[in-house]
This record gives sequence, structure tokens and C-alpha cells, in this order.
Amino acid sequence: MAQNTVEKTPVTLLGLGAMGTAMARTWLAAGHPLTVWNRTPARATELAAGGATVSDTASEAVAANTLVVVCLLDDTSVDKVLAGTDLANKDLVNLTTSTPALARARAEWARERGARYLDGGIMAVPPMIGVPEAGGYVFYSGSPELFERHQRTLGVPVGTTYVGEDAGFAALHDVALLSAMYGMFAGSAHAFALIRKEGIDPAALAPLLADWLVAMAPAVHRTADQLRSGDYTKSVVSNLAMQVAGTPTFLSTAEQQGVSPELLSPYFELMRRRLAEGSGEEDLTGVIDLLVR
Repeated sequence: MAQNTVEKTPVTLLGLGAMGTAMARTWLAAGHPLTVWNRTPARATELAAGGATVSDTASEAVAANTLVVVCLLDDTSVDKVLAGTDLANKDLVNLTTSTPALARARAEWARERGARYLDGGIMAVPPMIGVPEAGGYVFYSGSPELFERHQRTLGVPVGTTYVGEDAGFAALHDVALLSAMYGMFAGSAHAFALIRKEGIDPAALAPLLADWLVAMAPAVHRTADQLRSGDYTKSVVSNLAMQVAGTPTFLSTAEQQGVSPELLSPYFELMRRRLAEGSGEEDLTGVIDLLVR
């Protein structure tokens, strides 16, 4: 007789900050047996009431299940929490924010201790966890077999995107996207600063700004195509020479509005440097080569 239930993978979760707690709730709601540990035990009270097993020590929690998910403050915290734990034959998934180099070192550290390893970069904030329509996901890198084995379980709290066997790739993708985000925030901050002393409602500018950023976003595909082909003049819409010629207007406007140009000036300087040593018919893609020297 066919079974009507599917056995849910047990999960051990170390770390119950805002993100860890949100993930814990979704695993519990989906019926996964859950063992948790946190340095501050009081944070586990609600989860215990919901059916989670609360361990007194990290070692005890790790021993409880094969799949061990770590969601702590930083890499140093991972060292402290996992010190002395037996990781032999464990499937260790590290969702702690890290750098590519630290992730690669952690993967080797785990291998030396007999564990299989996946690194993760979370592209979501806690309110997005357990809400598929919010669009959040986690980058994963490391053992492809391990990712395939646990993809369904890892995908319960938030979506999953595997980016390669190199354990550092999840962190690299994470920081790359977040770096672009901060660049967008910087441009938005400058835009709002320009109107700050004028009779323009920021709430009226906001939808115009958001729509403009969305309209410009597809340019990243052109940049990627130019980088792949090596032809920076391919499909150019506004060439480098024309854009450099326009930069004084932006700087003069900032000065007239009493706004510091410090968020724009570094990029404009790179544009001028590229023009001095490259082709004015290029796109802005050549600036990337200046950054990686």
C-alpha cells in the first residue's frame, strides 16, 4: 500500500537571530523535525512551544541531525560555536555572511573534520522568509551532491540558487549584488539631495526615480555581453566621449544646489581616465577594467 506521507528531513539550526528564527518557523510549519541552539536560550522559547527541540549546547544540537544549518553573526562566531563539535559525516550548510576567501577556508576546515559543506549567501531580509512571492532566495555553492540532496529542505524557508562547486561563489555573488545595490542607493541619495532645498516633494520624485532605475536596469545585460565579447563598442547607446562631456553639468548642478559631489566624482574620474586611454566610441564598460587592475 502506497504511503501518503513524505518523511521530512530533520534539521539542526545554530543561531536564532532574526533570520535564523524566521527560517526556524518555516521549517516547523512545514513539518520538519527541528533542533535549535542559541547562545541566548530565551530566544528559543517560542520555537520550543511550536515543537522544536532546544539543545543546551551546540555540540548536542549538531549530534542530533545530519543536516546542520549555521546562521550566526560572523565567521568568528562560527569558529567559537563549532569548536569541539563532532562534524564527522555531517552535512554542514553555512548561511553566515562571509567573504569568498573565508568561505573557501571554511569549506576546507569542514572537509578536514569529515563534514560535507555548502556555503550560502542570503538574498533576503527576515520578513521575506516563508513568503515565496516576496522573491527572496539564497545563493549556494560547494558540493553539488549535497545541494541536490537537500535542495527541497533548504528551499522551504526561501528559494535556492546554486552557483557552482567553488565554495566561495555564493559569497561572491552575494557581495556583488549587494555592492550594486549600494551603488543604486548612493545615486538615489544624490538625487534626493539635489531637491532637498527646493519645493519638490520627495514623495513625488520617488516613483519617477524608481521607474527610471527600472528602465535603466537592462543595461547590465549589454555590459555583460560586451565583457564576454571583449568589444566595448558593441550596441553602444551613449558613448563614453559623449557621457564624459556631460559630466560638468552634473557637477555644476550639485554645486549650485549646495550638494557635495562625493558620491558621483569617483565614477566620473574613472570615466575620464578611461577616455584618456581608450576609445571615445566605447560604452562605460571599460571602467570595469580600471577597477580590476
